[in-house]
Amino acid sequence: MKFFVTGVGGQLGHDVMNELLKRGHEGVGSDIQENYSGVADCSLVMKAPYVALDITNKDAVEKIITEINPDVVIHCAAWTAVDMAEEDDKVEKVRAINAGGTKNIADVCKKLDCKMTYISTDYVFDGQGTEAWKPDCLDYKPLNVYGQTKLEGELAVSQTLEKYFIVRIAWVFGLNGKNFIKTMLRLGKERGAVSVVNDQIGSPTYTYDLSKLLVAMIQTDKYGRYHATNEGLCSWYEFACEIFRQAGMDEVKVTPVDSSAFPVKAKRPSNSRLNKEKLTEKGFERLPAWQDALGRYLKELKGQEGL
Repeated sequence: MKFFVTGVGGQLGHDVMNELLKRGHEGVGSDIQENYSGVADCSLVMKAPYVALDITNKDAVEKIITEINPDVVIHCAAWTAVDMAEEDDKVEKVRAINAGGTKNIADVCKKLDCKMTYISTDYVFDGQGTEAWKPDCLDYKPLNVYGQTKLEGELAVSQTLEKYFIVRIAWVFGLNGKNFIKTMLRLGKERGAVSVVNDQIGSPTYTYDLSKLLVAMIQTDKYGRYHATNEGLCSWYEFACEIFRQAGMDEVKVTPVDSSAFPVKAKRPSNSRLNKEKLTEKGFERLPAWQDALGRYLKELKGQEGL
């Protein structure tokens, strides 16, 4: 199969491209930068065909994707700076990328009759209560601009296409980019102590594990909305404690605090639990436990950065 992957300069796009190429598929990657700008890890994505693409440019999107003529588009590119998205002078740009850019891609997929996978987020919900959100729940109530624009992207896909997968994820970490784990390791070394919120509950998602599921999923016709994170629940505080434990940094003091201790521009959901039963029902393999994923990730990180 021939794939076109957006956002290969980011955590997930990088791993998706590598997984596709490892499985012998043909893949073309893209991002906003003129050349591939992700981690220089000598992985397959660095050698793969790459095209620079501004997804907000409708004509460019149509021209490039039509020329490539893929069987599948996996759309990982997005504006993900959640707090910056709240700034008045950024809202229009965030919407142009997350909603408009997604609609541009969906329109071309419809014209070419190719499949599309859209990566979304638990932020489309209001994060209230303690029950896990089901993938086909339509009770959307985003708390911030990022969540609202990602929801608009979802609707652009579902209202334009029939052959689509919308996959919501949360608490993402991977080798290619910034994430909570890297931040904790850095702060732990610099300060020897961190304070971490203990009133937001969810499940981390390792992009390496997720990429395997996405590639398996797209080769089927089991279209629809799905939730995909690593198995198990934790708070950010519990996540941080496990990071330091597995990294052999038990000397770091971790203090649990309420979200109110960290005022931010964009309100975060307190309940990021995602129900993943649909994966099982449709015959897809669930992702490993988040603790297992963390251990494997730390080994990869150590090899990459010499930690």
